[in-house]
Amino acid sequence: MTKLIEKARNNASAFEKRSEYCDRDMAKSDLTMATELDPLRTYPYKYRAAVLMDVHKEAEAIAELSRAIDFKPDIQLLHLRAAFYDSMGDYVSTVRDCEAALCLDSSNGDMLELCNKARERIIEEK
Repeated sequence: MTKLIEKARNNASAFEKRSEYCDRDMAKSDLTMATELDPLRTYPYKYRAAVLMDVHKEAEAIAELSRAIDFKPDIQLLHLRAAFYDSMGDYVSTVRDCEAALCLDSSNGDMLELCNKARERIIEEK
């Protein structure tokens, strides 16, 4: 894989692919390079956010997803950020992201379910 990277020096997707098969530190480096080569690819942002959540850096994970959502408000990014907010107990933000995602696809069952559960939790907290 490294030999392919050397041949494809300016290929963001090659760095993304290698990040899937190497240790965490090397993956972070590859994802950073992928973002430098093509800052509009969303995969590196999602993967970095997932890694940050794994090490309990929730605010940093949310910020990483927010950077991607700023230039591409896509349903997968919004769903992931909504799920992160939900896991942190921030149900108002969960509902906000769910509603934004539902504007893109109102028939998304998973998003509807997450949104309804978050709304119920908001009511329970009052």
